[in-house]
Amino acid sequence: MNFTSMIELQEVCESSNRSIAEAMLARESSKSGQSEQEISEKMKLRLVKMKEAIDQGVIDQSLAPSGISGGDAYKMERYLEKGEQLTGNLVADAMKFAFATSEMNARMGIIVATPTAGSAGILPGCLFSLHENQKFTFEHLVMGLFTASAIGYVIANRSFISGAAGGCQAEVGSATAMAAAAIVELKQGTPRQAINAAAIALKSMLGLVCDPVAGLVEVPCIKRNVIGSSIAFSAADIALAGIESQVPCDEVIGAMYDIGRKMPRALRETALGGLAVTPTGAAIKERIMK
Repeated sequence: MNFTSMIELQEVCESSNRSIAEAMLARESSKSGQSEQEISEKMKLRLVKMKEAIDQGVIDQSLAPSGISGGDAYKMERYLEKGEQLTGNLVADAMKFAFATSEMNARMGIIVATPTAGSAGILPGCLFSLHENQKFTFEHLVMGLFTASAIGYVIANRSFISGAAGGCQAEVGSATAMAAAAIVELKQGTPRQAINAAAIALKSMLGLVCDPVAGLVEVPCIKRNVIGSSIAFSAADIALAGIESQVPCDEVIGAMYDIGRKMPRALRETALGGLAVTPTGAAIKERIMK
């Protein structure tokens, strides 16, 4: 069950008649010597932590220690109660849950890095929106986490998942690709469709810089998580419609790696460029540092 690329992952799935989630679970079992049941139970613990972060984040109106984030998940909840949202419930709830998770991270709460703390809102946002709106069980969501893990595993080994190494495309971009693939498999899409969803999502994030105001993973990171969750659903819908990425997923990952290597240091989590050095960004940094 070994694979090092998306094309190898697809071939493994098709030759063994497994989903991506099943292939990843089998790989982990083989590598660790633990049973698939044991590994699934461990993954479920991560899922529970994701749910706890969401549940607390939605009701918490407090600001993060920096004073520049917090309370937006609560505001989103109140807005959605009016029933006037422009997006459907799936996307709207995913955005709310992404806010909640990312704000918990800013408050130094417990979250699950997927693949990083700075991009931790996207995957749980999407999964628990499916749980809330389409009654997917925790068992279903656990398998979604294994799908996302396989996608993240390939990206991490072929490119970056760190903003400091490759810009925000590597963090929020990777997380969005992981979530898109997980959505597709949960909706009974094929491994090929899931991989295409990952490619489509990641293409939409290429070149995204990492420019955190005051060097904190809050502005613009939290709202990028929220937007990433909506892109994940869009990419999943596109792939489930049978539409494919003209550029194969492995080549999209390669492009991200090339872009990241060429990206100036000022745009890779150093807070020396982009939004971090706008007049407002500079003023926020000065206030926090004082």
